[in-house]
Amino acid sequence: ARERSLPMFREQRGFIGVLFMRERADRAAVFTLWKDEKAVEELEASPLYRQTVEVILGSGFLAMAQSVEVFEVHGGQVWAGELAARLG
Repeated sequence: ARERSLPMFREQRGFIGVLFMRERADRAAVFTLWKDEKAVEELEASPLYRQTVEVILGSGFLAMAQSVEVFEVHGGQVWAGELAARLG
């Protein structure tokens, strides 16, 4: 995730941040934050994004069905210093 996905995300317009999460060896999620819906649409159309997904899928790293869900943010708060400290 850090070697392949993170550099690809950083190249995308409107990218704000990402969390790579794992509950068990067979269950993981990637949570990304984007400036706006247009940035998400551009990501989906990005050749670099599509290539990265193909490489990851081809590696056999992801064994289960994949899904994408898009949510609009309606509020909240992030303590950036605390989050950065926990991410190490």
